[in-house]
Amino acid sequence: MKRLNINEYHKALGTLIDIQLPIDYQEYHHPDSINIPYEKLLLNYKTLLDKNKKYFIVCNKGTKSRKAVSILEFYGYDVTQMSYE
Repeated sequence: MKRLNINEYHKALGTLIDIQLPIDYQEYHHPDSINIPYEKLLLNYKTLLDKNKKYFIVCNKGTKSRKAVSILEFYGYDVTQMSYE
């Protein structure tokens, strides 16, 4: 699993997806991120993601982003887990 610190992210790398719930996303998120909650992403990944693009997945504590990256990697997506630490 690829991991990267959020401070190393910039838009040119790919799409930053914050998988927190919308209420938590409103409270705090990276300014370049889009919000797709964890459950929505995993239930709709075929329509939301493109296997030819790179995605960076972040959540508040890292637990859900680690799970999401592991699952999406299994399905052949180019995903990297982002961390705030």
